[in-house]
Amino acid sequence: MSPINLLVVADPGGRYLSMLPELGLNLTYEITKDAGRAAELAPMADVILTGVGAPASVVKAAIDAASKLQWLHSLSAGVDHLMATRLRESTIPVTNAKGAYSQSLGEYCIAAMLYFAKDLRRMMMSQQAGKWDVFDIDMLQGKTLGVLGYGDIGKASARRAKAFGMKVIALRRRPEKSAGDESADEIWGMDRKMELMATSDYLLLAMPNTPDTQGIVGDAELRAMKHDGVIINLGRGNAIDERALIGALNERRIRGAALDVFEVEPLPDGHVFYSMDNILVSAHTADHSRTWLEDSMGIFVENYVRFVKGEPLLNLVDKSVGY
Repeated sequence: MSPINLLVVADPGGRYLSMLPELGLNLTYEITKDAGRAAELAPMADVILTGVGAPASVVKAAIDAASKLQWLHSLSAGVDHLMATRLRESTIPVTNAKGAYSQSLGEYCIAAMLYFAKDLRRMMMSQQAGKWDVFDIDMLQGKTLGVLGYGDIGKASARRAKAFGMKVIALRRRPEKSAGDESADEIWGMDRKMELMATSDYLLLAMPNTPDTQGIVGDAELRAMKHDGVIINLGRGNAIDERALIGALNERRIRGAALDVFEVEPLPDGHVFYSMDNILVSAHTADHSRTWLEDSMGIFVENYVRFVKGEPLLNLVDKSVGY
């Protein structure tokens, strides 16, 4: 078999790339994050691997120049930037890191709910002030977690919420795909979105970035939430109208928000989110376990073995929907 040429679009210093030699002697590979070099190497590439944080412009340059590409794998779960290239209309298979980050994000969802239920902010402030502050807290048990976007992240969160005695209601575009699922008590179609907003004590957004999900939660949806409801976004920042969210938080129409993703990242210095007392902000790091990059790379390694053997690839992206 002829050697397989792999082009890796990533920072060459990434520690996870030390796993590449595991792929065997029949592989030649180059690593670059330079657009010119990527375009120069791409015509020889049988496979392209896009690393975490790879600049979209460099990825596009590589894809545009790849004349014999047989497969592209993304070390990120989100592939919206890839769907904006010629790959979407091509027959070239695209795979992603779906599942690599869902467990850590599921844990973060629980942490975010506990943050508000136990009012950990108040506890920490009282401790720092040396104040003996006695107050009541909430239980997660008996509360309802609504999940908007019931993929791997939503399911991982649902399983953990069920362990706390919560009721889980999930929304997804194709509810029939979750037939027999035991992680959620009910699975609704997207036509019941406003009902979910009004029913949920905690609402998790865990959706990919597609035209249908942009701005899916706006002023009307936020006004439908319970006054003590909490919204948690672990999917894409543009799923929420941030101006509407700031208004809801300032007016105390909802209890709070936990956000790991934002419309603009990094969140600009001085942004109002940093100073609000009813929001939990994390810098798109909720999935950054100590082994997150190696975990993602493991999916590529397994898929590479399948590719060499001519076996079906894991995590194939459905290009018709963009994830």
